[in-house]
Amino acid sequence: MTTESKQRGKGAELSITISSPRSALTRVHLRWSGAMEDDLRFLGDHWERSYGDLEWRGYVGERIMPWYFLASRRDAIYGFGVKTGASAFCFWQADPRGYSLWLDVRNGGGGLELGERRLSAATVVALAGHPGATPFQTAQELCHALCDHPRLPKAPVLGSNDWYYLYGENMTAEGILRDADLLAEISPVKPVAPFMVIDMGWSKAPEGAGPWKGDNLLFPDMPRLAAEIKKRGARPGIWVRPLLSAETLPQAWRLPLNRPEGPYKAPLQVIDPSVPEALAHIQEGLREVVGWGFELVKHDFSTYDILGHWGHQMGADLTSPGWHFADRSKTTAEVILQFYRAIREAVGDATLIGCNTVGHLGAGLFEVQRIGDDVSGRDWNRTRRMGVNALAFRLPQHGAFFCADPDCVPITRDVPWKMTQQWLDLVVRTGTALFISPDPSSVTAEEKKALKAALAAASRAPANPQPLDWTETTAPKRWLLGGDVTNFEWFGEEGAYPLSR
Repeated sequence: MTTESKQRGKGAELSITISSPRSALTRVHLRWSGAMEDDLRFLGDHWERSYGDLEWRGYVGERIMPWYFLASRRDAIYGFGVKTGASAFCFWQADPRGYSLWLDVRNGGGGLELGERRLSAATVVALAGHPGATPFQTAQELCHALCDHPRLPKAPVLGSNDWYYLYGENMTAEGILRDADLLAEISPVKPVAPFMVIDMGWSKAPEGAGPWKGDNLLFPDMPRLAAEIKKRGARPGIWVRPLLSAETLPQAWRLPLNRPEGPYKAPLQVIDPSVPEALAHIQEGLREVVGWGFELVKHDFSTYDILGHWGHQMGADLTSPGWHFADRSKTTAEVILQFYRAIREAVGDATLIGCNTVGHLGAGLFEVQRIGDDVSGRDWNRTRRMGVNALAFRLPQHGAFFCADPDCVPITRDVPWKMTQQWLDLVVRTGTALFISPDPSSVTAEEKKALKAALAAASRAPANPQPLDWTETTAPKRWLLGGDVTNFEWFGEEGAYPLSR
């Protein structure tokens, strides 16, 4: 392993290069030793979406902090991270004796066969917050330093999505057009045209799998549906799950079915994104979807399909041992980057949303990234836990890595409007992506009026928003929005619901 350091403004960069011509590599551990201040508190990121679990904490030696972390005390703030687009899955640890950086350079659940190639594994960035800077401002500065070339949307991202009142059930083309009619009714006039996103449930195969042939009897003519959405003044968007297929594919294109987490039964199989021919097949399907007239593609489930774990299950292990990609010469991070680049190439200029994707690898390739696990159209507690937490703690990534998508604002009978209205207000005033998910059968005149005002406000860039009490809670309620301090009440009289629903 070799390293090369250089100064960058008030910070520093360290490039890490690895070679191992004869031995299979798994992980690299770098350690910076030295006495640490007793009163430091730390914030890290997550592997893919967050799960209501981001927070500032004191020393927890075994805690992993994926990609980057901040260390804060009363009179100083420091940021450490690896640049986006790294060739390794990287996480940090901190304890009173120093801090560590781990680089996972495995191939799936096995060793990397690097051969004679030298791997540019990661570039570390370290910086100190400016005098008087808040932890949030330093987090923003760090995120901007970690991503040299973000791919940002040309206009605010807003629109509607059918998921949180249908959950993929009883979907029809006629229902989508009914949603588009409602969106047209409440949308502002140009310059920003909203997206009408068709989420999971439109394709014929189970679990959202390919192939995407538009042969579902309930969605018989996808080009016509896209055209009808455009007639209503919206931009058509669509959801896909690119790595799961119900097709009969060559065995060499498939990830091993004997992975311990493999829950899929025939005919479903996960496509191996390290196989060039398999990637070309995925690209062919995506080009067909975009060719139907869809201007936004939301691709989902790929981290789970590859690694067999959700982000909150990945930990330091990422995946289970004993399996590998067909191409054993690339790290898992390199395989995923190759997959993301193939998707980017296939959809052309269409807006790309990554969901259940690794934001630190998708930065610079996706315009929009889902930053938290699903909110809910049935349980407000889930929206508070997943949505508010993700928005507060990953807001520094917005505009630095991509446009952050905190997930939808569901408007349904099951969620109190007084809570939904607050969530709507916060999303709008942070300037992040706004997707509403209203049930047309139950939305009231009052709610329509509020949604119309929200969509109009979302088309304008806000002043610098930030949570003010994010070092004290997982669901910040005090926010600086548009220059004013706003207080939200995220908890009802009954408090948080602790049981599984």
